[in-house]
Amino acid sequence: MLQRPVYLDNHATTRIDPRVLEAMLPYLTDKYGNAGSTSHTFGGECRDAVEQARAVVAQAIHASPREIVFTSGATESNNLAIRGLAEHRRRAGNHVVSVATEHKSVLDPLARLARHEVRVTLLPVAPHDQADAGRVDLTQLTDAMGDDTFLVSVMLANNEIGTIQPLAEIGPFCRQRGIALHTDATQAVGKMPVDVQTLQVDLLSLSAHKLYGPKGVGALYVRRAGGRVRLLSQLDGGGQEGGLRSGTLNVPGIVGLARAIELSISEMESERSRLAALRQRLLDALRREIPDVVLNGPHLAQPDWRLPGNLNCQFPGVDGEAVMLNARDVAVSSGSACTSANPEPSHVLRALGLNPDQVRSSLRFGLGRFTTAADIDVAVTAISRAVVQLRGLHSLGGSA
Repeated sequence: MLQRPVYLDNHATTRIDPRVLEAMLPYLTDKYGNAGSTSHTFGGECRDAVEQARAVVAQAIHASPREIVFTSGATESNNLAIRGLAEHRRRAGNHVVSVATEHKSVLDPLARLARHEVRVTLLPVAPHDQADAGRVDLTQLTDAMGDDTFLVSVMLANNEIGTIQPLAEIGPFCRQRGIALHTDATQAVGKMPVDVQTLQVDLLSLSAHKLYGPKGVGALYVRRAGGRVRLLSQLDGGGQEGGLRSGTLNVPGIVGLARAIELSISEMESERSRLAALRQRLLDALRREIPDVVLNGPHLAQPDWRLPGNLNCQFPGVDGEAVMLNARDVAVSSGSACTSANPEPSHVLRALGLNPDQVRSSLRFGLGRFTTAADIDVAVTAISRAVVQLRGLHSLGGSA
């Protein structure tokens, strides 16, 4: 039997939890109705399942069920939030503020808006030589807001370097000025406390496959309390999801999303401490085997600055892609899976001020629910062996 490699790429996607699959199975077999077909039992039971799931997702982020819109995932949620707000005729202003390290599903819609005469400001982040590397400066952010700013979009937790942004401090500034605040919380929900009331966000995106649920389903929180945030739908058709997202609802996926969130919330505290300990084990062991390894992103001493399961490191003198090719026993990545079709160096690491060689020598480790101490030890052996071998080859090549 072929031995599968150790999986440490949980920021790209997670393995579906068997308990999530168990909850989904009835809606893939016996309960196969269309949730929009409410005139018979088949449709009715699926509609009820969707509404129960909506309540679960809402409760997890302290929202109202009517504020949850189901989508195909965070990319669609981000597009609906950003383009939907920008294209609504009642929007006030023509300026958006965001951050250079955002996911491409935020940056690309912003680039589209910029081509249609919307002014976009992308803020820098703290550079790699600072303890809070990757975090946005609040003074710079507030100074960038103007009378014509209608949207601020700041990712809650970064998918490459794990940086947690100070959303709870950003929210009040936006609320006081009547500026909508959107956050891509895809990497955060289920991994850290997320409360839309505390954060004072108006729009929040999430996806199931980042928290041990199925691919192809996500949600967008759209604030209604205290004045509804109005969006222009991006998919027209049957008018599902309050007219914001037409299309037949993915009932099995929605049920799986809700179950995945339930499990992640219930196990969050123990899982956070477990992952932080495993991450420290990984970093300590890598530094023993490769003394000049360099940490990318915020320092680990500040737990509120970085996701507990995230580690991103430079291995000077070698190419990260070559390390992965030579470390077949471990699955890691050199950046965001969503940009793999575009081989450009990581825009997140470049935003930290890393030079091309530093970016190319970097690898991202994403620890998750199914990661064990034995997995960490296998990964360290595989990565360190690959780095040593590649450096040896480089040394031979240089002396020839």
